[in-house]
Amino acid sequence: MARPQPQPTQTKASTTSKLATERLHKGYAQQMEITKVLADEKSQFQHIRIFDTVANGRVMTLDDIVQITDRDESAYADMLTHLPILEHGKVERVMIVGGGDLSIADEALKHKGVKEVVLVDIDGRVIELCKKLFGGINAKAFKDKRMKVVVADAFEYLGRKESKNRFDLIIADRPDPVGPGKALFGETFYDRVKGALKKGGYATFQTGVPFYQPWEITEALTELARFFPKSGLYLSVVPTYIGGFMALSWASKGGKALGTASGIKKAAKGYKKSKLNCDYYNPSIHAAAFALPNWIAKLVP
Repeated sequence: MARPQPQPTQTKASTTSKLATERLHKGYAQQMEITKVLADEKSQFQHIRIFDTVANGRVMTLDDIVQITDRDESAYADMLTHLPILEHGKVERVMIVGGGDLSIADEALKHKGVKEVVLVDIDGRVIELCKKLFGGINAKAFKDKRMKVVVADAFEYLGRKESKNRFDLIIADRPDPVGPGKALFGETFYDRVKGALKKGGYATFQTGVPFYQPWEITEALTELARFFPKSGLYLSVVPTYIGGFMALSWASKGGKALGTASGIKKAAKGYKKSKLNCDYYNPSIHAAAFALPNWIAKLVP
């Protein structure tokens, strides 16, 4: 049964300077000075705020947790997208779980060999507001004929018959495991991701900030190993995802492991040939992403 669409409250705009406070981690908080509030409303699923800041550009929070800033989004979107696409070499169909700001979709569409990008986000209001207010990073994606936006529960979408063995790459731009995001963690979710991947396909996942969320790495990789013959971890650094390193996990359905010497070499050749224009990703960053500090390596089961 289709879920009813959100009935948002009136969007508000303000020029009053104030602070936005994020308290994602127990005993720790970060604050941003707001110069202008562009949207502040509750959808059916969550509290959406979009505002301009002094230090971090334009920011979107969901339930007061930072989701994206237009200053550092590339460190997240580039690494979830270009790294697996270039190592795979023949990605044609991509599914994005969540990602309503379309920053990841925009990166995937930079690859000429990609024929279809399907973005499935449960909150249509997030998509509407991001189309209006984050045009600097998603305008091209919304205009691209290869782009398909679906407002639906991604967990349910993955289980549809039409999704079986369909995608070369699935990117789980999932929130933290609270609220509606809980369904995007755990064994049933990973089983559905596996079913929707083609043989040889890859899936990449947001897996938390190890400094404050170390258990996410251990739990995710333990569960992934039950469904995929090969899986692992690599890193990025997204300053506004406070805590240092950002953990990104991957899984392969019958394909090669990510991060091997041959895979990195293949990606470097693909990068040069494609002439990608990236703010964060390059072949050296690709290779370095698989170098884990000892304290993070100990979290890998």
